[in-house]
Amino acid sequence: MVKIEEQLFENFYADDDESNELEKTEIVLLLEGIYRYYGFDFRDYAYSSIKRRILHRMSVEKVATISALQEKVLRDEHLLGKLLSDFSINVTEMFRDPTLFKFLRTNILPTFKNYPLIRIWHAGCSSGEEVYSMAIMLHELGLNHKAKIYATDMNENILEKAQKGQFPINRMQVYTRNYHQAGGTKEFSEYYRVNNDIVTFYPFLKENIIFAHHNLATDHSFNEFHMILCRNVLIYFNQKLQNRVQKLFYDSLSIGGYLALGNKEVITYTNLWDKYAEVNSTEKIYKKTK
Repeated sequence: MVKIEEQLFENFYADDDESNELEKTEIVLLLEGIYRYYGFDFRDYAYSSIKRRILHRMSVEKVATISALQEKVLRDEHLLGKLLSDFSINVTEMFRDPTLFKFLRTNILPTFKNYPLIRIWHAGCSSGEEVYSMAIMLHELGLNHKAKIYATDMNENILEKAQKGQFPINRMQVYTRNYHQAGGTKEFSEYYRVNNDIVTFYPFLKENIIFAHHNLATDHSFNEFHMILCRNVLIYFNQKLQNRVQKLFYDSLSIGGYLALGNKEVITYTNLWDKYAEVNSTEKIYKKTK
C-alpha cells in the first residue's frame, strides 16, 4: 500500500481501534479517491464522524457497500455534492452561547474602536447566523462601518444560504432570547422583516460581510485578522488536521489578535500554546502575544 494510505490508516486507527479493517480500507479509498479526482480533502477528518456521514449517505442512496458508494461518487458529481453536504457540519444559531457574545461585546470589540479598519474572520461560518450576530453587535457599538467580516465555509451551497440572510421565523424566539442574554438592548425585530414564515435580515447588516469559499483542510491564509472565530469545527478533525488549522489561524492573526474557539476546543496541545495568552478559559478565547 502506498505511503499516503499508510498514514491515513494510522490516523483512523488512532481515532477508533475497534472498527472493521475492511470498512476502514473502503473509507480510506473513498476519501483518497475524492481528493485525487475532485480535490476535496477529508482524509484527516475524525474517523468516527466521517464514518457516520458515509453510512448515512449509503442508506439514502441504497447502496450496500462503501466501495459501491465510491464508484457512484467518482462518476456522479451531483452525488459528490450531496456527500460534501453530509460532511459539512451545520449546527449553529444566532448568538450561540450568549455568554461568549456578551464577553466579546463588553471586553473585546470595544478595544477595536481606535482601529482604522477591523478585520474579523468567521471560519466555518455555516449558514451565517453567528456572522449576522457579529454584524449586529458591531452596529450597536458603532463599529460596523469600519469592519470587514470574512465569512468562509467549504460548503458552497450553505454559503449561498448564508448570503441571503434568511432564516425560519420559528427560530426567532430562541434567537431573540440569545440576543438579549448576549447584552442586546433593542427590539430584535428591528433587524429583520417577515414574509410568511421566513425572516430576512436587513441589507445594511451584510454591507461589510464578505462570503467566500475556503477549505481549512487545504487552503492557506488570505489576510491578517484582528479576530478569528472558529467554533466547534476542530472537534471534527483528527489531531494532524487540528494542528494544521491552528497554524493557519496563528499565521492569520495580527499580534494582539484574538482567537475564539468552541467550548470543547483548546490550543494547549499545540506547539503554539506559548504564543498566546488565555483571555477567557470558559469561553475559550485566546490572544496572540508573539
